[in-house]
Amino acid sequence: MLAIVLAAAVPLASQSAAPSPVPRYEIKRADTPIVVDGKLDDAAWASASAPVALQFFWESQTGAKQKTLARMLWDDQALYLGFDAQDADITGQRTERDSAVYLDDALEIFINPNPAQEVLYYGFETNVRGAVYDYLNYNERTFFKRWDATGMKIATSVRGTLNVRTDTDEGWSLEASIPWANFEELARKPTVGAIWKANINRWDGVEPNRRMSEWSDPVQRTPWPHGAARFGELVFVK
Repeated sequence: MLAIVLAAAVPLASQSAAPSPVPRYEIKRADTPIVVDGKLDDAAWASASAPVALQFFWESQTGAKQKTLARMLWDDQALYLGFDAQDADITGQRTERDSAVYLDDALEIFINPNPAQEVLYYGFETNVRGAVYDYLNYNERTFFKRWDATGMKIATSVRGTLNVRTDTDEGWSLEASIPWANFEELARKPTVGAIWKANINRWDGVEPNRRMSEWSDPVQRTPWPHGAARFGELVFVK
């Protein structure tokens, strides 16, 4: 009788918990102009929804856990991104477009403007020096880096000394605007109530001590951010 009870218990113990719901962020319309200078001090940012903090999902990584906050706004012209990252050791080597900026201190956003499908989305990866790697992603593994966004503005602001390993820095911020025309292959310019999907990521540190943080948990055993089914929701509001 005991053996029968134990056998019945095994399947129950092996069941994994259901994934948590994906997060949602309300993108408010900017009520005043935004100057993309990397400083996030425009009045419009004060009226944005409360920033989201990226989370640490992989305890196997050895890099420092440093806080990252992300905000977004929109208007008739563009989507606006505002990131602020705590960083005690700011490093960035790459300056060319479509280079491996993700190997530096870098912030990323993956955007799917048509949630009815999950095989195509846009990737924008930018390091602390403002170099961008932008591409169209197919099926999470194929990167069309010959696709380049047009009219995009990116600026960063560093609170510390770049690439000096012997001192202690404070952090850096990134500000960007992406005109709506860049998404027109998958969606029209959003209106109030539209829902897009996205994930926000940060690569931080120098090998071998690096760490990735993310907005929406991709439910991956290893640090891999390209999980379109787990992107969070962006809701466009007034």
